[in-house]
Amino acid sequence: MHIGILTNTFDTKTPGATAQVLSAHGLTHIQLELASVGMPALPDRIDQADLTRIRQAFDAYHIVVAAVSGTFNMIHPEKAHRQDGLQRLETLAASAAALGTSVITLCTGTRDTASMWRWHADSYTDDAWRDLAASLRAAARIGEAYQVTMAFEPEVNNCVDSARKARRILDEIGSARLKVIMDGANVFHKGELPRMREVLEAAFALLGGDIALAHAKDLDHDGDAGHLPAGKGLLDYGLYLSLLKRANFDGALILHGLGEGDVDSCVAFLRKLL
Repeated sequence: MHIGILTNTFDTKTPGATAQVLSAHGLTHIQLELASVGMPALPDRIDQADLTRIRQAFDAYHIVVAAVSGTFNMIHPEKAHRQDGLQRLETLAASAAALGTSVITLCTGTRDTASMWRWHADSYTDDAWRDLAASLRAAARIGEAYQVTMAFEPEVNNCVDSARKARRILDEIGSARLKVIMDGANVFHKGELPRMREVLEAAFALLGGDIALAHAKDLDHDGDAGHLPAGKGLLDYGLYLSLLKRANFDGALILHGLGEGDVDSCVAFLRKLL
């Protein structure tokens, strides 16, 4: 397992600045947010010159792009919004190899029009599920076309709000190019935190064979996604990491939900446990 970080943890706008700050913290694996290198988060076009600039800067510091963020609201109420997101996702997928990655991260979204991570009651309707299945099926086809793995994250405020629903949609789509991001701080519904071991073990039993990327942050309450730096909350990290190892996950463990001042202590915390 490799400790990495989401690049938007740092206030950088160029590939060189991003690579330098990662190196200063002893980090070599990232989930790349394109905004961190001065580009739109999900562009409608990507120039070869930009790809070359990014790759050269990261190669100079031996930075591995474990994944690139491709999130958009996959169940946005407006079909045009979803179609635009899929078109931009294909643009990103076509550039993934040049960025040095084969994993793009997704968000299953909500019916909220302002935020794809904000809870909305309509996110759990049959219509929302059908829209999600259509979006993920299209994403999987893009993944198959460009040899890219599309990875979505079960998260309590999103349409796929549990490991059980993640398993359901994986089986429904049935594509080897569709996988999951595992985040132990994002799967606890209200009242479930006292059953932490049971909930985590059940999540890994359902999804352990389909993990493309893992996230590392923490939480202080259930019924919402975690928002604390890793090791600063209630998540049993010994259990979480042991379950990742038991699932034979040997990819990148991506820190996020932290400030730059927390980076070194969180890295040290994970390294000690690993």
